[in-house]
Amino acid sequence: MRPTLRITPGSTVPIYRQIVDQVRMAVAAGTLKRGDRLPSVRALAERLVVNPNTVARAYQELSRNGLIESQHGRGVFVAKARQLYSRAERMRRLDRAIDVLLGEILTLEMTPEEIRTALDRRLKQLAPD
Repeated sequence: MRPTLRITPGSTVPIYRQIVDQVRMAVAAGTLKRGDRLPSVRALAERLVVNPNTVARAYQELSRNGLIESQHGRGVFVAKARQLYSRAERMRRLDRAIDVLLGEILTLEMTPEEIRTALDRRLKQLAPD
């Protein structure tokens, strides 16, 4: 199953970051597997109706972080599995992602319990036991 990437216009999260985060989430959830081919920069830009430079920036970051790799003449693929970060770096990145998420969530005026319930539900959907 191919993940459907969607952007949220007007979000405080930049479009390139939305693309990066969704690709990472799709890999973590298993909807994108190692070796899967991603759309070309141009194709994804057309599908999302965004500037190709925005998609290129997202792909550059994903490549820099070792999540995707470009194969000249073949396309862009999800990279082979490897441990990229130390535990301390993973925790630092998790904290940063949580800060961004909470920044968005707090504007929704939901209770902490509603937020926890929604997060638990999504986590179970993305990473079932």
